[in-house]
Amino acid sequence: MAVLDYNEITPKKIILLEGTPYEVLESHCFRKQKRKPVNQTKLRNILTGRVTEQSFHAAEKAEEAELSTRQIKFLYENKGAYWFCSPKDPSDRFELSADIVGSAGRFLKANTEIDALVFDDGIISVRIPVKMDLKVKEAPPAVRGNTSQGALKQVVLETGATVNVPLFINEGDTIRVNTETGDYVERA
Repeated sequence: MAVLDYNEITPKKIILLEGTPYEVLESHCFRKQKRKPVNQTKLRNILTGRVTEQSFHAAEKAEEAELSTRQIKFLYENKGAYWFCSPKDPSDRFELSADIVGSAGRFLKANTEIDALVFDDGIISVRIPVKMDLKVKEAPPAVRGNTSQGALKQVVLETGATVNVPLFINEGDTIRVNTETGDYVERA
């Protein structure tokens, strides 16, 4: 297990606090007048999603959480439960709650392989690709003359998610979406 000094606790790292894994969202090392340096961090509890602030002083250390990743294949979503299987063994099916899948679930389409974060033999979250290509299922027609400020319209994707896109996107087009922000990137 890796032990991190106070100044090594930086964004994207996952640390253990009282046996619970936290993802570091922000960190800022500073010194107040003649006192010892402090690292002010913003942490997200991976199990509950709750965000908290924590200060680490120069003498303090944090343990890096031992997480592993494993490939899983998304099958379908039913009544708020997401069903997955092992890519090599389709009969090895299991269910993950909407809390674990998070907002990424709205961009998952059947047979997509993604990474699952594993902590203490249990899946605690999923990581989908930052950019995904999805087909537009429903798109209202563009309104003529409404193009002065780079007008946008809302479309429904094959996964049921809604995204704002430029007026030239039509039903049946495939678009690239940033899954972290939920924004349109480009036509694929």
